[in-house]
Amino acid sequence: APLMDTVPPQVVPGADPSARQLCFAWGPAEVLVCETLFGRAGGSRSPCPSRSPCPSRSPCPSRFWGEDRAGAAARALTGSVAGTGDGAPSSSRVFVVRRDQDIYIHTLRKLFNESHGIFMGLQRSEEELAGKSRKAQLVQVSKNYRSVIRACMEDMHQAAVSTRDPALQGQYSTQVSILSAMELIWNLCEILFVEAATAGPLLLRLLDWVRLHVCDVDSMVREVLSSESPSKHKLFWNVVDVFVLQGRMDEARHLLSKEASANPASMNMYKILDDLMKKMPVPSLGNTQTLTELELKWQHWHEECQRYLQDGTFASSPHMESICKILLGDEDAILEKKELMTTWYHFLVTRLLYSHPTVKPMELRFYAQSSMDLFLGGQSSPEPLDMILMAAFEFEMHQVIKECSIVLSNWWFVAHLTDLLDHCKLLQSHNLYFGSNMREFLLLEYASGLFSHHSLWQLGVDYFDHCPEFGRVYLELHIERIPLSTEQKALKVLRICEQRQMHEQVRSICKIMAMKALRNNRLGSALSWSIRAKDAAFATLISDRFLKDYCEKGCFSDLDLIDNLGPSMLLSDRLTFLGKYREFHRLYGEKRFPEAARLLLTLMTAHIAPCSFWMTLLTDALPLLEQKEVIFSAEQTYELMRCLEDLTAGNPDKQKIQDDDVETTKVEMLRLALARNLARVIVKEGTVEGS
Repeated sequence: APLMDTVPPQVVPGADPSARQLCFAWGPAEVLVCETLFGRAGGSRSPCPSRSPCPSRSPCPSRFWGEDRAGAAARALTGSVAGTGDGAPSSSRVFVVRRDQDIYIHTLRKLFNESHGIFMGLQRSEEELAGKSRKAQLVQVSKNYRSVIRACMEDMHQAAVSTRDPALQGQYSTQVSILSAMELIWNLCEILFVEAATAGPLLLRLLDWVRLHVCDVDSMVREVLSSESPSKHKLFWNVVDVFVLQGRMDEARHLLSKEASANPASMNMYKILDDLMKKMPVPSLGNTQTLTELELKWQHWHEECQRYLQDGTFASSPHMESICKILLGDEDAILEKKELMTTWYHFLVTRLLYSHPTVKPMELRFYAQSSMDLFLGGQSSPEPLDMILMAAFEFEMHQVIKECSIVLSNWWFVAHLTDLLDHCKLLQSHNLYFGSNMREFLLLEYASGLFSHHSLWQLGVDYFDHCPEFGRVYLELHIERIPLSTEQKALKVLRICEQRQMHEQVRSICKIMAMKALRNNRLGSALSWSIRAKDAAFATLISDRFLKDYCEKGCFSDLDLIDNLGPSMLLSDRLTFLGKYREFHRLYGEKRFPEAARLLLTLMTAHIAPCSFWMTLLTDALPLLEQKEVIFSAEQTYELMRCLEDLTAGNPDKQKIQDDDVETTKVEMLRLALARNLARVIVKEGTVEGS
C-alpha cells in the first residue's frame, strides 16, 4: 500500500471542518491553513492563501496531511498550531501547522548538533577501507550515534526531574520515552544490519541489547543487597530470576551463594544448580570453537539439566526447580516470569538463550513472531514499537524505516539511520518512484526541517551538500527564504552561497541587503552590497543619492568606501563618476591643482556626469579659475566655456535658470571667471611664445 495510506489523521485544534471548508498553502516547513466562509451547504467564502480558489471539496484537517508528498506523508506530522483571529463564529481564522516541532525543543539541540559532526565524519571517511576494517568503522559510527541519543536522553531526564512545571515535566518525560525507543531500535539495527552478527555472536549481542535496554534491575539489586538478610528479602528470588533470564550467570550464582549460606539444608541443591549454571555453554566472540562444538556441548549440558530435573533434585525448592526449568528452555516456566521480562523481545532473547543458542540471523523472524504471539497471548495487540522491532527481526529494512517515519515525531532518526545503512551498501537497489533514492529523500526532508529554525539551518546546508541529485536545488530554494535579520547573518549566508558558486542567490542576497540599507539611509552599506551584487542599475541609483546628499550638505559620507572603490567603480558610469569626483576633491585638498583641473575637465567632457550635476562641476572650477597661478590652459578654458554654454543653451530648464537669481549669479560669475582666466592665459602664453 502507498505510504500515505498509513498516515493517521491529524486534527487542527480550533478548526471545525464539519461547519466550514478549509484551504491551505504549503510552505518549506509549515502549512498555512485558513477557514473559509464557504459552508458545507454552499455560500460565500473568504480569500485563501493558496494560488487557486478552494474547491467545493476542500480538504479537512483529518485529510489534508494525505495530500503531502509521498515521503513527507510517511509519518505522523506532529506540530504546533497557532491560530489568529478573535475566534468569533463569523471570523475566519488562520492556523500555522509545523511539521518538525522537535527542532524547537532546546534540549534536543545536542542531538542535532553532535549528530551533524558524526554525519559529516561518515561522509568524509575512507571509502577504500574494505572488509572488517570498513565494518568496524561503520559499527563505531553507529555507536557514536547511539551515545549521542543516550546523552540527550540523560539530559532530558535531568530536565524532567529538575523542572517544577507539570506540563514541561510531561513533555520531557515523553521525549525521554521517545529517545529510549530510538536507541532501542537503533541498537537492534546495528546488531542485525550494520555489524551483521553471525550465529553464535548474534545471541551475545542480543543479550547485551536486552540488558542495556529492556530490564534495569540495578535499583532492585541494591535494595536486596543492602538489606540485613538478602536471601530473606521479598525481592530476592525476583532478582535471581531476572539475572537468569538475562543470562547473567555470575551475578545469579553470587546471589544464590547467599541463599546457601543462610539455608544450609539447601547447600546440596545449590551446589548442583551452581555447577549447572557454571558449566552452561555460551557462544564466544572469538573463533575458539565452532558452532558444531558448541551445539554438542550444549546438548550434553541440556541432557544433564534434564536428568536432574527428572530425578527431583530440586523438588524441595520451587524457586530452584523453576530456575532449572528456565535453563532447559521450558516456555511455560519462562512465561511465568512475564512480569519480570515485561516485553516479548526480552522473552525472545531468553528463549533463544536456553533453547536455540546457535540461532542464525535468518531464523530470527520465525522465533520473533512466535515469541510475540506467545507473550501477548491474544490479550493485547502489538504496539507500533513492536511492529518496528518485528520488521527488524524479519530483516525488512525498508519496513523499519517506513514504520519509524510514521511513528517518530521528526526526521532525524530515519535520515541518519538510512544514511548509515546506505554506507553499509544495504539500500543500493531501492529507488523511490518520485525520482530520488531513499537516503537522499529522507536527508532532504530532515534538512528542510532544520532550515525552518533560526540557527540550525546552518547544519541543513551540509546535509544538502551530500544529496547529489536534488541537494543543490533544495539548498537554492531554502537559502532564499532565510530571513536576513542582521548583516552578520547575511554575510554568513552569502559566504555559503559564494563557496558553492550560487551566483543567483549571491545577487539576490546582496540586492535585498542593499535595499534594506538604502531604506535606512545607510548609503555606504547600500553601495557596498550593490557592488557585491554587481548590480549596475542599483549602484547608479545609490551613486545619485550620494551626489544628491553632496549637493545638499556640501560633503561626502562614507569617504573610506568611496576612496577605496578601486576597479569596482567601473560597474556603472555613475559610480565611476562618483569615484573620480571624490578623487578630484582629494587632489584639490592636497593642492595638486593642475591634476585636479585636468580630472574635472575630463569629467565634464566624457559625459559620464549627470546633466543635473554640470553646474556643480563648473562651480567647482571657480576656485581653480581664481588661483594666482594659471591652472587651465586656453584650450581647457574654451572647453569649460563650451560646457557652460551647452548647459545654459541646451538645458530644458533654461527659463528656470534665468528666473533663479542664484543660478543666474553663478552663470555670470563663471563667465566672468572664464573670461578673466582666458585673458590671463593668452597673456601668459603670448609672453612665453614671445620670449
